[in-house]
Amino acid sequence: MKVAIVGASGAVGQEFLRVLDERHFPIDELVLFGSTRSAGRKYLFKGKEYEVKLLQHNDDFKDVDIAFTSAGAGTSKEFAETITKFGAVMIDNSSAFRMDDDVPLVVPECNAADALNRPRGIIANPNCTTIMMVVVLQPLEQLSHIKRIRVSSYQSASGAGAAAMAELEQQYREIVEQKPVTVKKFPHQLAYNVIPQIDVFQPNGYTKEEMKMYNETRKIMHSDVRCSATCVRVSSLRSHSESVWIETERPLSVEEAQAAIAAAPGCSLCDDPANLVYPMPLDTAGHDDIYVGRVRKDLAEDCGLTLWLSGDQIRKGAALNAVQIAEYLIKVGNVK
Repeated sequence: MKVAIVGASGAVGQEFLRVLDERHFPIDELVLFGSTRSAGRKYLFKGKEYEVKLLQHNDDFKDVDIAFTSAGAGTSKEFAETITKFGAVMIDNSSAFRMDDDVPLVVPECNAADALNRPRGIIANPNCTTIMMVVVLQPLEQLSHIKRIRVSSYQSASGAGAAAMAELEQQYREIVEQKPVTVKKFPHQLAYNVIPQIDVFQPNGYTKEEMKMYNETRKIMHSDVRCSATCVRVSSLRSHSESVWIETERPLSVEEAQAAIAAAPGCSLCDDPANLVYPMPLDTAGHDDIYVGRVRKDLAEDCGLTLWLSGDQIRKGAALNAVQIAEYLIKVGNVK
């Protein structure tokens, strides 16, 4: 198995290396690619040093079986044909192809088999907030069809990349030292603040991030569910959280919802409010599962439930989900 990572120097690219190592992914040969800025950098993987090659339009992908790409939508669009032309499966972490009809959008706990039908050799990794939510909602959908979702996300600095994490840490230092606060990666100062905007605003008043949750959820779950989202950047460093309200066709009890979530793959129930036990970013960072707590009946709707979830969006929201897709393809013998 020859594996490539495109965007190896970024936060997700580095997480790919960690996840592949931790999960003992079957790699015989590894090749790393990056931009002119990162080409030449060296990284250790399983005790061996690898140098990042410059991503170019050439035959470097000729023998690659699986290519994990996380270098932005523009790069993915430009290099997709180069990456896939010799038969490599491109598992793309950008937004470039997510809503294309001929590109499957996959969360293995929900729709793994969709990955088998990929006419262009591309499988799209969904948006991190969508992944985290559908992993938790899938077991509830199996109890009763979900008609509506309302969600507010609380997204950490890491969702904007490694440089954004560094900027948040820098802002706190500057505030303590009473220096001017650097603001480059966010529309406003994030330290000691929350910003009710992630990505650019659309004509309907929602941001692109919020519309991703609407559209991607429907595609992944093969559902007519309607999702109204408000996505907010908060000053935690890593791990996203979400407050989720759902309306189902029949009323679900708290107990059956908790049982379904606890038994679902990729989920961990962390729900004991009497003892102040509920998921928080400080605890979920670095873990694979999506943690769920504060499951309760909605007071405004008889068929409503509300819950809180938190998870490491660089892992399950990005690198881990992509690796799990690749593991599924290997399991069913569907690589090249």
